[in-house]
Amino acid sequence: MSAFDAEYEPSPWAPIAEEVARYEASDGTERSGLVGDDWMVLWTLGASTGKVRKTPLVRVTDGEGRYAVIGSMGGAPTHPQWVHNLRANPVARIQDGPQRHDLAVREVDGDEKAAWWVRATAVWPDYDAYQAATDRQIPLFVLEPPA
Repeated sequence: MSAFDAEYEPSPWAPIAEEVARYEASDGTERSGLVGDDWMVLWTLGASTGKVRKTPLVRVTDGEGRYAVIGSMGGAPTHPQWVHNLRANPVARIQDGPQRHDLAVREVDGDEKAAWWVRATAVWPDYDAYQAATDRQIPLFVLEPPA
């Protein structure tokens, strides 16, 4: 039994819930209105509820089974809720097309963060503008198969 068999609680913000439903119905073949053509769905476990939460995000991968998720929230002054979820429960599921991958989570910095940031901005150049727009350090998490 997986932690992700827990109850799913859709986002209270309708555009997020609608994007997740669109992704799941099309296995990610339909374009996202929020994050463009190259996207995936991040599953986290709620920090306080333990319920499954799903968020559409830009797809950033190294092509070798590892992914990165960037807590930019468009350069807002606060982190997206899923950042708190990953810090409390460092496991995630990525739905990448029809495939689902359960992954371990690490928050990274320094050279590793810089290398992933280059991959991320190649897919979504606005990440640099988001970092410039906020005083907070945008967190980056690497998701990889468990050891």
